[in-house]
Amino acid sequence: MQFYGYHGVHDSEKELGGKFEVDLELYTSLNKSIETDDLQDTIDYQAVYDTVEDSLERNKFYLLEALAGHIARSLLINFHIDSLNIRVRKPHAPVRGVLDTVEVEIRRSRSDYE
Repeated sequence: MQFYGYHGVHDSEKELGGKFEVDLELYTSLNKSIETDDLQDTIDYQAVYDTVEDSLERNKFYLLEALAGHIARSLLINFHIDSLNIRVRKPHAPVRGVLDTVEVEIRRSRSDYE
């Protein structure tokens, strides 16, 4: 997923914004949805996308770690997900040096928020 957001430590990042990329791996039982073929019995990908978009575009964080943690918490609280891996990337981050992107990856489970 790709979004435009205003996250970072430097004032220019908060004022000008930049592109962010989010990868998710969601873990839950799919047994019921396999049998019923019903959206109500699985994870609604559009609703997940909307939650990530809302988290990224309506908030401002200094750190990618805080942004990733906020998204993870929102998803685990609002959906029937047992655990997830999330990667948040910031292409063209203001780092002196040659790089394509900076990235954080975290793993969280429902029990982390109970």
